[in-house]
Amino acid sequence: MTDSKTQADLGRQLMSRLDEAAEHSLPGPGVTRLFCSDEHRHVLELIAGWMREAGLTPELDASGNLVGRSARAKAGEMTLILGSHQDTVVEGGKYDGMLGVALPLQALQALKESSIELPYGVEVVAFGDEEGTRFQSTLIGSRALAGTFDPSSLEARDADDVSLGDALKDFGGDPEAIPQLARNPESVIGFVEVHIEQGPVLEQRDQAVGVVTALTGIERHRLTVTGKAGHAGTTPMEGRRDALVGAAEMVVEIDRLLNATQDFVGVVGKLEVRPNAVNVIPAEVTFTLELRSPHAKVRETGSRSILEACQRLARARGLDLTAEPTYQAEAVACAEWLIEALEDACQACHESAERMFSGAGHDGLAMNDLTDIGMLFVRCQDGLSHHPDEAITAEDADRAIRVLMRFLTDLPLSTQPRNTH
Repeated sequence: MTDSKTQADLGRQLMSRLDEAAEHSLPGPGVTRLFCSDEHRHVLELIAGWMREAGLTPELDASGNLVGRSARAKAGEMTLILGSHQDTVVEGGKYDGMLGVALPLQALQALKESSIELPYGVEVVAFGDEEGTRFQSTLIGSRALAGTFDPSSLEARDADDVSLGDALKDFGGDPEAIPQLARNPESVIGFVEVHIEQGPVLEQRDQAVGVVTALTGIERHRLTVTGKAGHAGTTPMEGRRDALVGAAEMVVEIDRLLNATQDFVGVVGKLEVRPNAVNVIPAEVTFTLELRSPHAKVRETGSRSILEACQRLARARGLDLTAEPTYQAEAVACAEWLIEALEDACQACHESAERMFSGAGHDGLAMNDLTDIGMLFVRCQDGLSHHPDEAITAEDADRAIRVLMRFLTDLPLSTQPRNTH
């Protein structure tokens, strides 16, 4: 396939590509690249070039995904979908999402240059929106492919009051055509994503790669606490309806309940205060709440307890509280046949890859509604992600490329179970 020297060159080239992609970012620490932004537009020009070098034909679809198709995929043959997301959190890292776009393209290019033709079609997708940073409505592109896109999400608005639908039109997408993107399950082999682990397990095991068994369930809410503004110097402390004090109590109680519940994590990641003035009692506070668990019962029970506790705290201070659910995705299992195929590829490449669970959500949460999913994790330094210091090594990039190349060439189509999605 490739000799060791060439393989090392592939790893270095991949790291160089990831560095180049990271330049398409808003100013500031790390990488900030939002859905349908100028940075998104420019990075897709770069990715389109990688797709062409891998023998794929790139095309921007109606939902803002960039899709690269092989000749067999364009001809309608059975197709394996690979890919991940291009968008980031605010001040994120170089590798979350983008690794899963660049790495399969590097592997496919290496196979092409070795004159190895896969006996099935391939699509590599740079999904537009997985993080939900700009519009708080995530998995737009993967839901479009899976046929589960909710048109009401087009009404979501960003901090500048721009709707998702309008942003998509300006970007070159076509909101009305999104339903036509749904893939036929009978023509899809499966969906496989490569991703940094975003946790410490692989580093603790001293392993470059890991095979994922399932993806966590996630739900998000937007809570608005409403009190009454007043002059901070003339309004007595007793009887104040300070929305920020109430919200602060809620944040602390949320943290307490999360710490008291096994297999349950969450965060209040964004908080907005109005009028946000130095000498005015806060009248309104809006904050986000994200909850995750691999067990639906744990997440549902915990969510109910948290929201009830927030209502009690609001009433105790004479505050009003509204809680609006903004997103939910149930935990999903990876397909056993894809888990085994990835394990076989690891073993063939002399990689020790134990099975592991993903505590993060990914585009596979949506793609599971279409087809079988699989995921390969790559070790990241200190398990750090969603941070400017997010890092992987060139050596681990080499090893992950080698594993994916072996997986692609040895994919057991003859033993694949019938897709039941």
